[in-house]
Amino acid sequence: MRRAALVAIVAAIGNFLQGWDNATIAGAVVYIKKDLSLSTTVEGLLVATSLIGATVVTTCSGAISDWLGRRPMLIMSSILYFVSGLIMLWSPNIYVLFLARLLDGFGIGLAVTLVPVYISETAPSETRGLLNTLPQFTGSFAMFLSYCMVFGMSLEASPSWRLMLGVLSIPSLIYFALTVFYLPESPRWLVSKGKMVEAKRVLQKLRGREDVSGEMALLVEGLGFGGEASIEEYIIGPADELADGQERAADKDKIRLYGPQEGLSWVAKPVTGQSSLAYISRQGSLANQSLSLMDPLVTLFGSVHEKLPEMGSMRSMLFPNFGSMFSTADAHAKDEQWDEESLHRGDDSESEAAAGEDSDDNLHSPLISRQTTSLEKDMVPPPSHGSILSMRGHGSLIEGTGDAVSSTGIGGGWQLAWQWDKKEGEDRKKEGGFKRIYLHQEGVPGSRHGSLVSLPGNDAPEEGYIQAAALVSQPALYSRQLIDENAVGPAMVHPSETASKGPIWAALHDPGVKHALIVGIGIQLLQQFSGINGVLYYTPQILEDAGVEVLLAGLGLGTESASFLISAFTTLLMLPCIGVAMRLMDITGRRKLLLTTIPVLIFALIILVISELVNFSTVVTAGVSTTCVVVYFCVFVSAYGPIPNILCSEIFPTRVRGLCIAICALVYWSGNIIVTYTLPVLLSSIGLAGIFGIYAVVCVISWIFVFLKVPETKGMPLEVITEFFAVGARQAAIGKSD
Repeated sequence: MRRAALVAIVAAIGNFLQGWDNATIAGAVVYIKKDLSLSTTVEGLLVATSLIGATVVTTCSGAISDWLGRRPMLIMSSILYFVSGLIMLWSPNIYVLFLARLLDGFGIGLAVTLVPVYISETAPSETRGLLNTLPQFTGSFAMFLSYCMVFGMSLEASPSWRLMLGVLSIPSLIYFALTVFYLPESPRWLVSKGKMVEAKRVLQKLRGREDVSGEMALLVEGLGFGGEASIEEYIIGPADELADGQERAADKDKIRLYGPQEGLSWVAKPVTGQSSLAYISRQGSLANQSLSLMDPLVTLFGSVHEKLPEMGSMRSMLFPNFGSMFSTADAHAKDEQWDEESLHRGDDSESEAAAGEDSDDNLHSPLISRQTTSLEKDMVPPPSHGSILSMRGHGSLIEGTGDAVSSTGIGGGWQLAWQWDKKEGEDRKKEGGFKRIYLHQEGVPGSRHGSLVSLPGNDAPEEGYIQAAALVSQPALYSRQLIDENAVGPAMVHPSETASKGPIWAALHDPGVKHALIVGIGIQLLQQFSGINGVLYYTPQILEDAGVEVLLAGLGLGTESASFLISAFTTLLMLPCIGVAMRLMDITGRRKLLLTTIPVLIFALIILVISELVNFSTVVTAGVSTTCVVVYFCVFVSAYGPIPNILCSEIFPTRVRGLCIAICALVYWSGNIIVTYTLPVLLSSIGLAGIFGIYAVVCVISWIFVFLKVPETKGMPLEVITEFFAVGARQAAIGKSD
């Protein structure tokens, strides 16, 4: 996965430029207001202008990125950064500076909104949290470098604020070159536009392997949302093991599940009442929650993650036995399923010629083997076999290999399968359709090789089977109608026929999408009103007002230089904190990190308020204030800083991800503007104690919101997350109606 990590690092340079700009404007504004004789109101407006630009561009960035793609928007961001840096370097007056800050805001808005989306859509599920914390790391690292530069320039007799701001054009030029020549387009976006060949090539490079059929199938299924979903439980085993003379009366209850590769299938028996996940789904109404206000969605997600082994999200440790089932397929089973010829008969010569070309127009390939399903669909199992059908080959469930799992799993211990439902039409023709099934192993890892459950009605538990919870819903694609009267399918229609409809505002009325929007908007708004960006932009002035020059009196530094030095030191301390967060993001998880770190923020803010209200000596006040600001920054960037953007990039369906991200980003920037513009006024009216008291109250509200509403999404494929939101929304609706 090295290529995926490098791609994430390059994309995160967009946030590096944002961090650089945040620090330089915080330092440069000290000299700008002196040079241009700015009032407090104009000073606040100058700093907020870039935020206004970010807000304006955010309103349309989501829809445009869904239309043009993620990569072109990142390229545009780098261009805007570069041009704004040059204009700020020139800036003959305040009006030109306002224009430059506005263009800079356009670049910031595109980068901050789309970089998390791009990384989430390209990163593996198991390391998505780690890679999506990179923007926070690069942004903080840029702030450290920028503060060091500003501190060095502040030692000059006449510091140039134009040069401070204009340096931005140098790293932005590097960013432009890397986005143009190195970054690929998001494979999820490519699939949504029906560009399957290109999407497959990008995935192969990002994952470092040829066989990406499992993930390709997942991305195709991610095109659909809003269908009815249910949570069920299966006992799963390979068909040939079920055929070892174990006659059972319940054979008629078994169903056939198909994997994303040709010839890959296994047999499952539906079970009721055993899965804790299914139980919570049935009993998850608000009236039945241990805490009546807790969102059922939180409980649903938690029930899955409780079954992950330690470190399970860093590497798929569940479904260790599925690999052998998949590997039992014939050795000549095709890997290049997306490049198969059209299903239509009678066009063999034309199809053969087209099959050699990489053209999306020729791709009508099934996600499920049409050869296998067309034969098995009408076939009656031999009397000597207790199973519906036996698999090709004679592999054992227990002889799986890690490689097989890595190529067929979809991440986080999940597997994708389909079930073909046979129906008989009025003219007695065989008809039917597919159900999409996301499977997740139940039970503890230690029992994976034996019998996991003993079900009512079974004389003895089955050896070598696994118990799995299943999210069952309507697939994104529909089955192609049977050609003539002879069954040749069921095959799936090419995504270009179903994905041509872009995101529509009506999709926001889907219960799952609305539910996700509540979580995304709520956490973004609360994050901003916790005050981070207000403190960030005015750190030098806050430290100056706290008397920080007393701490560095022995160095002979002026007030401005002392505040810049401590700001640089603070951002340096942030880096190891973010490094720890990167490590824990996919192990401890997003939710637990928030619930653990927000109380520390509250404590730091309360101590800061006390230090301002109680009359200590100047040195003590300055020391306590500086320590509290440092602790606040370091703890904030380790969780509450990156996690809202990570969550918002994960919880929306592919088709409306850009649109929903734009809505959340609009809330983010609106809150940012309010906090930043009002901070100078608040500083002069209620002082530091009043400001940080307000922030402490908001942090308390944030903790309550996270506890009640924010689920844990670590290690889960994006498409599974959206399915859970749909189920959770329905459970919440049931609870309200009870």
